[in-house]
Amino acid sequence: MPTESTFLLAGLFLLLAAAGWAMGRFGERDTEEAPPPLNIDYLKGLNFLLNEQTDQALEHFLRMVRVDDNTIETHFALGSLFRRRGEVDRAIRIHQNIIARPDLASEQRDQALYSLAKDYLGAGLLDRAEKLFARLAQGSRFQVQALESLCGIYEQERDWEKAIDAGQRLEVLGGRSLALQIAHYHCELAELAASAKDYASARQHVKRAQSGRPRTMRGALTRAHIARDTDDNKTALKLYHRIIDENTYLIAEALPEIVAIYEREDAMAELEAALQSMLKKNPEMSSLVAYTAIVNDLGGIPAIDTCVEQYMLNEPTLSEFVELQQLSSGDTESNVAALAKVRSALSKLASATPRYQCQECGFSSQRLLWQCPSCRNWETQRPASRVQFDTVLQHSITNR
Repeated sequence: MPTESTFLLAGLFLLLAAAGWAMGRFGERDTEEAPPPLNIDYLKGLNFLLNEQTDQALEHFLRMVRVDDNTIETHFALGSLFRRRGEVDRAIRIHQNIIARPDLASEQRDQALYSLAKDYLGAGLLDRAEKLFARLAQGSRFQVQALESLCGIYEQERDWEKAIDAGQRLEVLGGRSLALQIAHYHCELAELAASAKDYASARQHVKRAQSGRPRTMRGALTRAHIARDTDDNKTALKLYHRIIDENTYLIAEALPEIVAIYEREDAMAELEAALQSMLKKNPEMSSLVAYTAIVNDLGGIPAIDTCVEQYMLNEPTLSEFVELQQLSSGDTESNVAALAKVRSALSKLASATPRYQCQECGFSSQRLLWQCPSCRNWETQRPASRVQFDTVLQHSITNR
C-alpha cells in the first residue's frame, strides 16, 4: 500500500506537471510553438512510486536525460524525500546525478552540493560532509547553514580549534552571539591541556572562555580544578565557594571538592565553620547539601549530617522503607546507627538513578554532561534535588 510520503511526492509531481502544461497552454499566445505535452517520463516515474517500486522509480529518474529549470526542483524533492525516509544511499545518487550535469547553473550546483552534504551527514560520512560544507562556507548562499553544520561536525569529532574558528565566522555572518558555545569549546581545550599538565595553556583557554557574555560557570569550575591540581588550595577553595554562591546547582560538583581539600589539610573545624556560615546565609540549600552528601557518600561532618537527617525526616516516601521514629527517639546510639543504615541505602539508590536532567529535552544521565547528547544544547543539565523514590516505591508495591 502506498505510504503517506509517496502520496505527497505524487502530488508534487502532478502539480509540477500540471503547472508546466498550464504555462504552455495559457502562456504567451504570440508564439508559434505548440504547447509542450505533459511530461511522459515523469508520469512513468510517478507510476513506479505509486506502486511502491522505489528502486525502479529511482533508476528511471536517474536515466532521464535533462535536468533543467522545470525539472530540477522535482529531483531535489525526490532526494529530500529519500533522505527523510532514511534512504540516504538513494538520496546521494539523486544529488550526485544532478551535480554531474554539465549545464547546471552555479546556484543550482550549490544547492545540490548542500543537499549532498546533508546526505553524507545523515549517513555518518563526516569527512565527506565536512569537505562539502567547508566549500559552501566560502561564499555560497548556504554559507550560514554550512557553518552551523561544520560546528556540529567538529563537536562530534572533538576538533575544538576548528569549532572555535567556525563559530566565530558564524557569529559574524549569522548576526547572533555564540559566546556560550565558543566558551565551552575553550573549556574543552582547557581540560585537555590540564590533563596533559599544560596548566599555562589551560589557564589561557579558561581566560578566553570567561571573556564573553554570557559566561559559562564551567570556566570557573575548570579554573578551580586547575588550582586544586596545582596544590593551590586557597585559590581552589575560594573559587569553589564562589561557584556555590553564584550557581547553587553546581554544589553537586563543588561540595565534594571542598570537603576533600579540608580533609587533606586536616582542617575539619574550618570546614564545619564554612558550612555553617553557608547554610546560615542560604537555609534553602540544606536539601541540596543533603542530596549531594547522599550521592557522594559524604559523612562524619556535623553540618552535613544534620542536613541529611532533616532531609530524611521531611521525606514522607521514606516511611515506606524505614522506621523514621528511630531517628528522633532520643537514643543517640540507635539514632547514629539508623542514620548510617538509611544513608547507606539511599546512596545505593541514588547511584542507580539518574542524577542530572536536561532542562530542554529531559535527557537524564548519571554525571554532568556540559553538552546534552540528545538536543546538543550546552549547559542545560541540572542536578536532581532529591532521591527518586517513585520508581522503587512502585516496584515495591507491585511485588507485594
